[in-house]
Amino acid sequence: MILGTYKELIAWLWDKWKQYRTQSIINTFIGLVLVLADLAFVWATKWAVDIATDYDHNLSLRPAIFLLLCIILLQVGLGVTLRWVRATLGVKSSNRMQRDIFTRLLNSNWLGMRKYHTGNLINRLERDVSDVVGFLTESIPAFVNTLVQFFGAFIFLFWMDSTLAMIVVLVIPFFLISSRLYVKKMRELTHQVRDTESRIQSLLQENLQHTLVVKTLLRTATIVERLSAFQRQLQREIVKKTWYSTISGGLMNLGFGAGYLITFTWGVVNLHHHAITYGALIAFVQLVAQIQGPVKQLTRFVPIFISAFTATERLMELEAIEPEESGDDDTINGPASISISGLTFAYTQTSRRIFENFTYEFPAGSVTAIRGETGSGKTTLIRILLALVEPSEGGVVLKDAKGHPHVVSPQTRCNFSYVPQGNTLLSGTIRDNLLMAAPNANEEKLYEALHIAAADFVKSLPDGLDSRCGEMGDGLSEGQAQRIAIARALLKDAPFLLLDEATSALDEETEKTVITRVIESAKGRTIIFVTHRPKALSYCTQEFTLIKRKKHE
Repeated sequence: MILGTYKELIAWLWDKWKQYRTQSIINTFIGLVLVLADLAFVWATKWAVDIATDYDHNLSLRPAIFLLLCIILLQVGLGVTLRWVRATLGVKSSNRMQRDIFTRLLNSNWLGMRKYHTGNLINRLERDVSDVVGFLTESIPAFVNTLVQFFGAFIFLFWMDSTLAMIVVLVIPFFLISSRLYVKKMRELTHQVRDTESRIQSLLQENLQHTLVVKTLLRTATIVERLSAFQRQLQREIVKKTWYSTISGGLMNLGFGAGYLITFTWGVVNLHHHAITYGALIAFVQLVAQIQGPVKQLTRFVPIFISAFTATERLMELEAIEPEESGDDDTINGPASISISGLTFAYTQTSRRIFENFTYEFPAGSVTAIRGETGSGKTTLIRILLALVEPSEGGVVLKDAKGHPHVVSPQTRCNFSYVPQGNTLLSGTIRDNLLMAAPNANEEKLYEALHIAAADFVKSLPDGLDSRCGEMGDGLSEGQAQRIAIARALLKDAPFLLLDEATSALDEETEKTVITRVIESAKGRTIIFVTHRPKALSYCTQEFTLIKRKKHE
């Protein structure tokens, strides 16, 4: 992605800040009170030392010590409050942004989201969301408080000794020069680091998910070496980033050292000539620390700002994915048909056309088998029916029992119950997976659907419906997982039932049982089988074969 302009990034961050301003304002307020308490502590310390050294003979030490005690208790209390606010409101804000972006992704254009590896998306939802929320709710308040602390300490020191105050702030040019030198480069390097981190997370997730494939192909060493290569790349990028940061830090430390040495020398010389008190010397040293501390902190804000801007760009990329058309579900009650007319589709402008002026009818209540070699467009046709992709030309219309047309869109997706290829169970219990299709279904209804799908084996499991299955249905055979997925689809009350190679892992006898039960129980529904298996064909009322088109056709 081309790096966004600072104006665009700030506009996006400002829009998000308005959603989390409560925590930001609370953090800022507590921080400001802490700054005032720190300055009050400097003054109270000077007062106590001056009394103790007989500079002011008419005052008692008790009020000064009592004031110092009150300030310390206030600082401790504010520190505890600040940590509590960050812990409670911080996680709430982070959860909210993560949930909002996750929801947006689920409702985004299917093809647009497919451009990103799931590991990359997870990295952004975790790391980048955390960085942006931390920046808005903690870093910005800390930045404001740092500026207030700097100016407050400078004014205090200027009031005590204007010449010394002006000398001390000469460190600022070092900050400006060092920041200017590496901000742009640091932003580029941070992008590189984040992208490499995303690739590492993608590799880890993908290969842990497909451990069996890696083992059977004897490629464990290859995958580990690939991970090592990414890690070495990440190490090089971090070293390079650290090198730039170290140069800036070195320049700043030279400035800080010079400022402290000047202040201390100035103070002891004036103390030697009885121009200031011991309390004033201590105040000088403390105030210099309160001036240089914020300046040093400002240098640390540079990488924080860069990380936040980098995270912002990456989240803006996700928000730039075109959302699906929104609206209320366009539900069809009763039997319905599908009419495809003049359908033309290609995934990209340069790729081959999967369909060219394709026309077909699926009558209400029909059972259709779709056949064809790999790449002929069987699964693509399912995606078009589900409005996951849009045709270039022509269209698909659903017709209810009265013949009223419903143009296929995300709003008509509710009319389809779908069993995809492969193992599509989610980690959790069998009950959890089934209830995704029918949240209000009782146990009798669940077992009825399992029976139709020839999944009665669930009853014999030690925990029955509450038996747990791992990621991708781990703990169940492929055939068992397929039958549970079919049962889940049957539980959804929808006029269309789509089964994409849904019986591929079943033996012939079990497949026959499943198909006959599904067709018998789904009477009135329009059923579409995508299959290579001849057994399914004998139960269908119609079938057609898709021919794989060549790129030049």
